[in-house]
Amino acid sequence: MMDYSNTRYPNPFNKFLSFFRQGSALSSLIIINVAVWILIQLIKVILFLYNKPDGSLAINWVFHNLALPASLPVLLSEPWTLFTYMFLHIEFWHLLFNMLWLYWFGRIFREFLSSRKLVTVYLLGGITGGLVYIFAFNLFPVFSSVVRDAFALGASAAVMAIVSAISFYAPTYSIQLLFFGRVRILYLAIILFVFDFFMIPTGNAGGHLAHIGGALFGLIYALALRNSNISRDPSSFFTNFKTKFSSKSNGYQTTSGNYGRPFSDDEYNIRKKEKENRIDKILEKISRGGYDSLTKEEKDFLFKTSNKN
Repeated sequence: MMDYSNTRYPNPFNKFLSFFRQGSALSSLIIINVAVWILIQLIKVILFLYNKPDGSLAINWVFHNLALPASLPVLLSEPWTLFTYMFLHIEFWHLLFNMLWLYWFGRIFREFLSSRKLVTVYLLGGITGGLVYIFAFNLFPVFSSVVRDAFALGASAAVMAIVSAISFYAPTYSIQLLFFGRVRILYLAIILFVFDFFMIPTGNAGGHLAHIGGALFGLIYALALRNSNISRDPSSFFTNFKTKFSSKSNGYQTTSGNYGRPFSDDEYNIRKKEKENRIDKILEKISRGGYDSLTKEEKDFLFKTSNKN
């Protein structure tokens, strides 16, 4: 007979608390968004309890000083709103869904890229989404009657930038979805983009336009990371460029730190192909089971390869 009295199962609430105790960039972004929402709700409650007749005016003042205006003259007088709007939520469900998407895809983002890049994509993606929103509202005639009073708010554009960036950076990564099984996150990113595009005429056009702007920034950022080493070390671009041309001598290739017999172009290409195949297998393993599913040897190989790149 087995004694289960001392069996301990992980507490989801403790796991939730430990995530925020880490003080990571991802948890900090979520905390800031939630804190701003809580502050606004506290103001609303206090004004209600004190029966302030101008309570709604106070909330409107907060809203108009933090939300992003579509009007260019108003924006010029409140340029900080291009930054603050991406942390502002009024409705609870708006906040909840944005933070859930940020949490899910932010964790995937951190499996491949640094916290610094996460914050960069969030902020620049949010700014890009805001600029697309402003540009569209001042360009297309359909918005001419509402541009003076239109405002944008919420983290959706910034979150879409993160979703798009990691989906195109790691296109083979898949997640488990209820009723659908394992689905590549790239497909989700594409579906969200198409959905936002075709939903523009149906309502909340400004929000959908901002989402598209954030998604486009994420796509460009991911493609830049995949096709260039500048993001890791600006000087590495020139080093690699020089190596590609200076390392070729009399039909032979040499590798950094290898002072033995140089090998021919055919041997070099074979070794390069084998290395690429191994990297592809490791990335495929990550997409199925996450980074923790790798062996120590695979993690070391991936780490050394990324440093060389």
